[in-house]
Amino acid sequence: MAAVELVLLQRVEKLGQMGDIVKVKPGYARNFLLPQKKALRASKANLARFEEQKAQLVALNLKRKEEAERLAERMGNMSVIIIRQAGESGSLYGSVSPRDISDAATAAGLTIARQQVIQENPIKTLGLSKVRVALHPEVSIMVTVNVARSTEEAERQARGESVGAAAEEEEAALDAALALENPEDADAS
Repeated sequence: MAAVELVLLQRVEKLGQMGDIVKVKPGYARNFLLPQKKALRASKANLARFEEQKAQLVALNLKRKEEAERLAERMGNMSVIIIRQAGESGSLYGSVSPRDISDAATAAGLTIARQQVIQENPIKTLGLSKVRVALHPEVSIMVTVNVARSTEEAERQARGESVGAAAEEEEAALDAALALENPEDADAS
């Protein structure tokens, strides 16, 4: 199939800036760019309409970008806690989806859509993970996702302590070693 020519109405990651005329596959244009009003077909009438509206579109884009930057400053080091069931090895029974992250962020005070959460890889284990949230096509923040079995475990993970069966075994071994070194302390407790 032949590529479709479009004029971009806003910056699209990995594609181009506002006003660029790009060639994309028909499905990408039909299913994503055109319905979300991120682009127009590059006909003479649409190009003329874009040139008329360009000043308004640039001003609107600048306003949205400034709002996103202010929000990014306020929410710079945001962390969300997601409670999930997991096996002894720390692997989740399922994974953490962008919807889960957006719901947790909304509960923490930052209203975002699941489409704004950009996950490189699915989160399938307990622990801390960094996820990028695109507040605007040109502004994004990193959100720390703390996946744990309970809120107590999430607090321990946030402090940097290791959790899970291996950590409990290490703690028990350390306690036993301390008890051998100082037997009178072990009797007192």
